[in-house]
Amino acid sequence: MSNFLWKNFTINSKVYTPRFNCSLKYFGTTKKSIERISDARVVVVGGGIIGTAVAYHLASSEYSFKDVILLENKKLTAGTTWHAAGLMVTFGSTSETSTEIRKYTKKLFSSLEKETGHSTGFMPVGFVELAADKDRLEEYRRVASFNRRCGVDVKEISSADVKNLFPACRTDDILAGFFVEDDGRVNPVDATISLAKGAQINGAQIFEDVFVTGVTTSTDPSCLNPYVTGVKLSTGQHIKCEYVVNCTGMWARQFGHSCGVNIPNQAAEHYYIITEAMKEIDPSWPIIEDPSSYSYIRPEGGGLMVGLFESIGAAWNVGEIPKEFSFGEISPDYNRMLPYVEKAMNRVPATLNVGIKKFFCGPESFTPDLRPVVGESPELKNYFVAAGLNSIGILSAGGIGRLLSHWIVNGKPDMDVTSLNIDRFHPYQTNPEYRSSRVVEALGLVYKCHYPYYSMQTARGAKRSPFFTQQKELGAFFKDVSGWEGADWYAPTKELAKIDGYSWKRQHWFEYWAAEHKSCRDGVVLIDMSFMSKFLFQGQDSGKILNYLSTANVNGANNTITYTQWLNDEGKMEADLTVSKLADNKFLVVATDTMHGHVETWARRHLNPTGKSNIFISDVTGSFSQLNIQGPKSRLLMQKLTDTDMSNDVFPFRRIKEIAIGFARVFCARITYVGELGYELYIPTEHALSVYEYILKEGEKIGLVHAGLKALGSLRMEKGYRDYGHDMDNTDTLLEVGLGFTADFKKEGGFIGKEAILAQKSAQKDAGGLRRRLCSVMLLDPEPLMYHGEVVWRNGLCVGDIRMASYGHSIGGAVGLAMIQTNNCFEIVNKEYLATGNWEVEVAGKFYPAKVSLSPFYDPENKKIKL
Repeated sequence: MSNFLWKNFTINSKVYTPRFNCSLKYFGTTKKSIERISDARVVVVGGGIIGTAVAYHLASSEYSFKDVILLENKKLTAGTTWHAAGLMVTFGSTSETSTEIRKYTKKLFSSLEKETGHSTGFMPVGFVELAADKDRLEEYRRVASFNRRCGVDVKEISSADVKNLFPACRTDDILAGFFVEDDGRVNPVDATISLAKGAQINGAQIFEDVFVTGVTTSTDPSCLNPYVTGVKLSTGQHIKCEYVVNCTGMWARQFGHSCGVNIPNQAAEHYYIITEAMKEIDPSWPIIEDPSSYSYIRPEGGGLMVGLFESIGAAWNVGEIPKEFSFGEISPDYNRMLPYVEKAMNRVPATLNVGIKKFFCGPESFTPDLRPVVGESPELKNYFVAAGLNSIGILSAGGIGRLLSHWIVNGKPDMDVTSLNIDRFHPYQTNPEYRSSRVVEALGLVYKCHYPYYSMQTARGAKRSPFFTQQKELGAFFKDVSGWEGADWYAPTKELAKIDGYSWKRQHWFEYWAAEHKSCRDGVVLIDMSFMSKFLFQGQDSGKILNYLSTANVNGANNTITYTQWLNDEGKMEADLTVSKLADNKFLVVATDTMHGHVETWARRHLNPTGKSNIFISDVTGSFSQLNIQGPKSRLLMQKLTDTDMSNDVFPFRRIKEIAIGFARVFCARITYVGELGYELYIPTEHALSVYEYILKEGEKIGLVHAGLKALGSLRMEKGYRDYGHDMDNTDTLLEVGLGFTADFKKEGGFIGKEAILAQKSAQKDAGGLRRRLCSVMLLDPEPLMYHGEVVWRNGLCVGDIRMASYGHSIGGAVGLAMIQTNNCFEIVNKEYLATGNWEVEVAGKFYPAKVSLSPFYDPENKKIKL
């Protein structure tokens, strides 16, 4: 390990002695001591900063979980923690969850020494993000607005201000800096030791040099779900426990694989340079992050640390991470990294005149979507994971530890975890070919401009609908949709179906998108939605169980589609889907692609509330291709395709039937997600192409247009249709998202969350309404674009932010959904509240007039969908 020291320095009258590393002798243990342990409540596997944070919080007075054991294969901080740069930065995310995790972590690391007597090395030296081009300036202004809403005191400063803060920095090309004065850095090893000491003080036990080979499991006889019973050690010992937490970092995939848990993280090379001492460097200077030169820069050991996130990364040990690797280093690839090093060091030209003390390369692990892997595994109950931190493990550790501990102790998270939940992943993503390809791009995206419509380019083509080739010939531009190739928009020719560059402004395909949108409003379009998650529930008890899971009565008449939600016992959202009753013992459940694993896991873990039920679930996502025929001319087209009477009287809204199209039998559902008369066709995949060709043949006669997912998004946003995991999450109640109309409080057997919703309805009645509601928001100026995270203001006070947005081509402006919350307990969100006041949306630091409504801006009376 490296061990760099420099002289004490003072910040705000406090004296600091920064260290790059420290002694680990405090936690020595022996084989004899571990042999005395036979059982525990929780076993945390992995002694990096994440594992110790989990152990600390579980044992803390807030959660008071007793019998917590942490087992580390080597020594605490082994793997990646020991060589981390230690940045403690709250700026940079437009996820409220991520920002709150960072804020909590900083607060914890600034105060933990008082509890444990061991410093975390936290130094509030400040942090500056550099914007060296217009697109990054746009991005950081958007991020800064959102971060300020979340309580991060970020200020936009000039290049001259940057120069004053970090005199050695070259600023001639800098447009602005984004400065958080009380951000800074911690010592990763000291922080880990402090967390470990805190865990021990509260009764947790920590053992080093203990290798966990796997877990033992059993099966719940009431629902056939396997669950954790203990861990196995290399000594042959077995420790019984209720919960296992996999905090093994870059080994998480391998440890998960040993017990059938899918964790597709992959290690990659990560580099930084430590320069020789530089007389001009002041150790109290802030951290500089400059994505344009792929670098972060901070004082270290009398010189500078120059860290790198190159635009094209390199995977490390795709086959297997050696279990013996602990405090090792990777031989640097000098030839590959030299151009990045030169560009990074040019940001501080003085570094070119001194020697390099250390050119370090160590592993960091990344996930396919650059978001952490957190939560209870879908494959194994009570097996939790906190891994895949994508090189932000230090600045996230405290918050991740608290979040996961709350989840374990209370049975559910208290933050939005829809984008972090481990159940979002699919088994194929652990394939070596997938991981080795995707991690190269994932690491490279860390410092690229995060454009709103960017879609991952690597590991593509994993899943394709039967219509892929034909769509490509028609000019489809595809994006990654949970591994599927989804047609995003269509160019006039296939040669034009490409993006030469991304932008925060309108791009060349904006007009193609607008034309598709308008074709749906005025005529008829075809949208391929084969990626939607589809499940068959069969068996004599399927209706009863689905009714218990669902807010609505889904077990009514046959051939009926019901829009419904699944809630937890607090009345908060777990799923948003449709349930189609095909027969007394057969139901088709359709959910969004991103919630595939969550919906299936939630259902399987609630199959048998009585202990004995006859129900079977089949994932038929790939068995049925899905084509949506939408628009005012859709009935005309459908009647040309089938001999079934498609008239409104015979085939009304929310009806589903098996009909004949050409040589195939397909399920036809009269339902819409765009706000027009429309139908969804669920086609046996073996018949998909013949049905598609038949549709095109007849559709050509009435002007059928192919529409992509951009049009789907803008059409549904004008209509205010929700999408769980984007506009709604697990912290929202049914009433807050405006879906209380789906709840049937009188149906036999009730539903999960019924009592909580009734209690909220009673409180709402007493208060005269809700203080927090999901609303549609539209900009009155047709020019600016909204995407996500834009802040909503009423009378100069922040009242929410845009959760998801698009452009309303029919209504003439950007439109989105925002959770609006009043600023005092005497106000409620109702029509009067929304109709009064001065409403604005902050877009990249500029304020635009807006209107806000509980009803959608397009066809609020739902006349069009029932024609």
